[in-house]
Amino acid sequence: QVQLVETGGGLVQPGGSLRLSCAASESLYSLNTVEWYRQVPGKEREWVARITSGSRTDYLGSVEGRFSISRDNAKNTVTLEMNSLKPEDTAVYYCNAEGITSKMELFRSWGQGTQVTVSS
Repeated sequence: QVQLVETGGGLVQPGGSLRLSCAASESLYSLNTVEWYRQVPGKEREWVARITSGSRTDYLGSVEGRFSISRDNAKNTVTLEMNSLKPEDTAVYYCNAEGITSKMELFRSWGQGTQVTVSS
């Protein structure tokens, strides 16, 4: 199973910025749609953003204009730029991706999550 590794979480003050990255642990034939979700303890996981293989993007309404998702197809990585962060953005952020392995097998995987804390 393809492993996804998220990096870039941390503690930031309100109004600050963080950059999260999601990368596959092995070389792939293709990385298709990649999504970011977030989850707060006691609540359901919430969808945040999506980027398709054709680089079409969609965002949760509350992050539109503050978050930006992009991809580097050569490196099979996806980045979530988060600006103007608010305390309510505090959560564990997960990436979810589907694609095709180098052995031409379909996969869909979750990352292990990275903590984002927005606090003064």
